[in-house]
Amino acid sequence: MKLNKIFGVALTMTLALGFTSCKEDEPDRSYSVITPTMAEQNDFDKWLEVNFNKPYNIDFKYRYEDIEGNLDYYLVPADFKASVMMAHLVKHFCVEAYNEVADVHFTRRYFPKMFFMLGEWEYKNNGTITLGTAEGGRKIVLMGLNKLEDYLATATNLNTRYFKTIHHEFTHILNQNVPIPPDFQLVTGKDYVSDGWSTAPYNANFIDRGFVSAYSQSSPTEDFADVMSYYVTDSAADWEARIGGASDAGKAAINQKLDIVKSYMKTYYNIDMDHLREVLQRRQQEIKDGKVELLDLSIDK
Repeated sequence: MKLNKIFGVALTMTLALGFTSCKEDEPDRSYSVITPTMAEQNDFDKWLEVNFNKPYNIDFKYRYEDIEGNLDYYLVPADFKASVMMAHLVKHFCVEAYNEVADVHFTRRYFPKMFFMLGEWEYKNNGTITLGTAEGGRKIVLMGLNKLEDYLATATNLNTRYFKTIHHEFTHILNQNVPIPPDFQLVTGKDYVSDGWSTAPYNANFIDRGFVSAYSQSSPTEDFADVMSYYVTDSAADWEARIGGASDAGKAAINQKLDIVKSYMKTYYNIDMDHLREVLQRRQQEIKDGKVELLDLSIDK
């Protein structure tokens, strides 16, 4: 009985305090207790505003935000210096290249409105890695920035790890506006192997099967984007070396796909892929020759 009385008193006190609390803690609606985190604008932010935000409405996100990445993987923030260099590279080798080949209106309309930088790639259980992704026709997640300086020495490495990825993902965005022609999907329609592309024998004999890469075998959409991105980032000699050793049937299939991709780009976006490749090769050489100051954050007045 004594314990019951004690617990009864305790319960009564708790309820009384509860009612008092509800009565006295009316919220002050004159301000919000939730305040956004605001980082102080630095020289890089100001440079991005002038070179990406204002002319193209592109948000180049280099500060880590977990909500922008795929939480199924361990996400690593991008190094600040690497982010500055990548911003210059994207501007020179992608944004301004499309300005030159198409026009600024094309770039403003179709180029992704957000770039999000991550320091590492996404490593999958099957031994492959994701170099980048495109989401919703408006966003590209670019990964592996913390290894950028390791790949600056050669154009091939830059293309393989970064630029081919950007042009590949941009092609996906263009495909979301105008779907891939049905004829493309029929060239090697029975030979797509989904996730099997990374396993034997598909990871070794893809050229003879009519694909420019092992990953191209995963689906028609990835195949289309790879034909586009490999062709425009390869030099003429590199492209010939890529497909030169293919069987007659494999080379014929790749060239048939290439003709369809070229026609698509010219018909729907008025882009000559051979001209685009020439421009990219020139701009790539300018980067190699040190004509692009990758850490310069000065702003022309």
